[in-house]
Amino acid sequence: MLKTDYQIVLASNSPRRKELLAGLDVPFTVKVVEGIDESYPADLPVMDIAQYIATKKAAAYQGDMKDNELVITADTIVVLGGDVLGKPKTLDEAKQMLYALSGKTHHVATGVCLTTRERQKSFSVVTDVTFKKLNDSEIDYYVEHYKPLDKAGAYGIQEWIGHIGVSHINGSYFNVMGLPVQRIYQEMQDL
Repeated sequence: MLKTDYQIVLASNSPRRKELLAGLDVPFTVKVVEGIDESYPADLPVMDIAQYIATKKAAAYQGDMKDNELVITADTIVVLGGDVLGKPKTLDEAKQMLYALSGKTHHVATGVCLTTRERQKSFSVVTDVTFKKLNDSEIDYYVEHYKPLDKAGAYGIQEWIGHIGVSHINGSYFNVMGLPVQRIYQEMQDL
């Protein structure tokens, strides 16, 4: 069991991140600052983007932090062949992303930043995910019955598409869901 004197604040509205952090059996509150700029330099290496954005999000909370608070910010991206697949804007774009991922291995990178008034620790966790070849009816069914627009890469591994489509995973399953809780637990122990 994690023992900490910090009041933990999860800086995310994501129901998946809330569920995952709750799995660590540590009390936390949720606080969200709206309108944070999530842009990044064009020359930033692709695998550094999630950590960069998580750290950028943390800066939005620093001015309002209490002495005993630990703020957790995170960002997840999907990388296929060097291209970042963010959250799709339309259902057609979601289908295009799923077709692109079909039959291939991609990387899911989640950047995390743990911030207190005294210090800051950021890191990134990468998981490789392989999809079987998805057919038209599988992609259509998922897009019609689930909510791909709020997910990087247009899918949630914990949903139907993950159950039927993911043939191999190398790394943390929870990282693909959006929060590498094992690594967060370890880093919080070290604080």
